[in-house]
Amino acid sequence: MMMIPNRHYAELKDSYLFYHIAQKTKAYLSEHPGAKLYRLGIGDVTLPLCNAVIKALHQAVDDQASQERFHGYMPECGADFLREAIAGYYAQRNVQLSADEIFVSSGASDELGDILDLFDRSNAAMIIEPAYPAYVDANIMAGRKIVHLPSDCSNGFLPEPDPSSEADLLYICSPNNPTGAVFDRAQLQKWVDYANAHGSIILFDAAYEAFIEQPGLPHSIFEIEGAKTCAIEICSLSKTAGFTGTRLGYTVIPKKLARGGMNMNDMWVRNRTTKTNGVSYIIQKGGAAVFTPEGQREIHQNIQLYKQNAKMLMQTLDALNVWYCGGKNAPYIWMKCPDGLGSWDFFDLLLNRIQVIGTPGEGFGACGEGYFRFSTFGSPEDTKEAAKRLYELLK
Repeated sequence: MMMIPNRHYAELKDSYLFYHIAQKTKAYLSEHPGAKLYRLGIGDVTLPLCNAVIKALHQAVDDQASQERFHGYMPECGADFLREAIAGYYAQRNVQLSADEIFVSSGASDELGDILDLFDRSNAAMIIEPAYPAYVDANIMAGRKIVHLPSDCSNGFLPEPDPSSEADLLYICSPNNPTGAVFDRAQLQKWVDYANAHGSIILFDAAYEAFIEQPGLPHSIFEIEGAKTCAIEICSLSKTAGFTGTRLGYTVIPKKLARGGMNMNDMWVRNRTTKTNGVSYIIQKGGAAVFTPEGQREIHQNIQLYKQNAKMLMQTLDALNVWYCGGKNAPYIWMKCPDGLGSWDFFDLLLNRIQVIGTPGEGFGACGEGYFRFSTFGSPEDTKEAAKRLYELLK
């Protein structure tokens, strides 16, 4: 009998967005050896882990050298000390969660793919576009029907539910990657009401919630009435606390969430205890330090540096009278390409003329064409120089 591969992989685009950017960048550097590039593309952090986390990591390593404090396998769903710390973090926003509604993961990217195990392949997924490409690709790999819900500058890239388009899984990312747009309470309430009315489940990506500074904007879907019966929240410490190279996140599945007579929290316990051996003790101790008063103070100092980068770019775009969104409550700025340029054409222009790298909007879906994303995670020096070069190019 011949082995049959998953033929849905053939439906994926030939190359992943960021791989394509890397190839273009590599080609430029081969033609211009020694050239200095100003990288505002991939959203990787540049600041080191904060002191509170480093101290906790060192202590945890020392624990592993002690017979009395040594830890082997960790609980598959997460250590109690970290789950309780995260529950306390939510309680500060009047969101009451029990520790066993929180599942520790190796990061949001992993969890966004793994969580699809809970749902039958016949379930359709609605994805608001522009969107993080992995939402689409993970569902294509699973052979799931995708309903594309476009957004644009006319609605601030924050669309309302479309009553004529029904789907079982609803992807919402707020603050959004790539647009930086943030749903307010009234807007999220419409999505929660829609999901409860249609029996859908919201997959809420809250990876950038720590960047929200505007009072009143929700950081969690569970700040919205009715969300515990229709939503799963996936969060990450990658951008919040610089864990891109350390890998740690968490997923919230309320015990009230059930469909078809099956409880989603119970199902995820069964999934994790089957498919993982948990996240390492050392990394979880570092993660718990993020939620201490010292850790919160230090990570927000780092976030403020990234916010200053955003302000430099926003001031430049304001001076150029270029439309954009994001930046204030998110680490991304989403701008309209000038002079009707396509997003890849604008990428090539910036790379070849001013050595600045961003991310073409087309890579986030068809309605991203004509837009461009800047990340604010670079160094202040590089961001300042990139903003200067951008202004000189477009003035």
